[in-house]
Amino acid sequence: MSRYPTFDRSRLRLRSLAEREHLVDLGSVLPLDGEIEPFQDPDFPKLVERIVAAREAGRPVILMMGAHVLKQGCSRFVNEMIRRGVVSHLATNGACVIHDYELARIGATSESVAKYILDGRFGLWRETGEINTIVARAAGEGLGLGEAVGREVLESDFPHRDLSVYATAYAHGVPATVHLGIGYDIIHQHPNFDGAAAGAASYRDFLIFTAAVEQLEGGALLNVGTAVMGPEVYLKALSMARNATADEGREIRHFTTAVFDLIPISGDYHQELAKDKPQYYYRPWKTILVRTVADGGESFYFCGDHRSTVPTLCRETVSRLAP
Repeated sequence: MSRYPTFDRSRLRLRSLAEREHLVDLGSVLPLDGEIEPFQDPDFPKLVERIVAAREAGRPVILMMGAHVLKQGCSRFVNEMIRRGVVSHLATNGACVIHDYELARIGATSESVAKYILDGRFGLWRETGEINTIVARAAGEGLGLGEAVGREVLESDFPHRDLSVYATAYAHGVPATVHLGIGYDIIHQHPNFDGAAAGAASYRDFLIFTAAVEQLEGGALLNVGTAVMGPEVYLKALSMARNATADEGREIRHFTTAVFDLIPISGDYHQELAKDKPQYYYRPWKTILVRTVADGGESFYFCGDHRSTVPTLCRETVSRLAP
């Protein structure tokens, strides 16, 4: 046993989501047929062509994303790309599960950290902790975390379950994987959080993701709004996949990557920066745009608001794929 004291979670007081003020609600979720600000970039049509070609050839298109994509109201567009066969694998961080689950359950999500951290209410909401129960069952059944949440939401009576990206993925047989960092997410504060169960379910998701990356030759990987989880998980999975296929005479070199983010970058993003440049440490640049495609791949960077880039990506790719 550890020599050091641990925090006693039985002292915590959980409150209902009904008591919380929400920063995102149903009015924040963009309608599929609504007006959007079209995203324009000279390289964007090239990416659309690569995605369409990949799917028409039966190659994967992997979408990795952070929770800001959901908080910006893009759930319906992610779901549409899953339903219409644009996205063959969805990979997310743990925060995505929380916002997705809350939106499906109550039609609202996101809290003011500045407000609720002052008296210790931040993150300690009873209904959100239900995710921990789902995860514990998932580990017992040998399911991935995203798969288990998707099944639970799909089979629930939640009034807004149609918004859930995990439920949509589960319904269409598309893997949705969740890549946790323990201590990152509010449900890790809860007394019912089981670190071993969460680790088992999320690690299964990592292996499911790695199996998808193994098929990436001729496909595409899109990294949307995740500066750490996306590049880091992808990097390890690609190394594993290349290691395992090296003796089989197979290559994973000719594929397309794209980063969608809010950070303006300057210069040639196909070249790695020197270590004395702060942007050297921006993982999407060196990992996704340079290092992993250096031997035959192609990469793109798109800077813009997710409320513009994600709907535009959806509409452009869906319209070009045969129904």
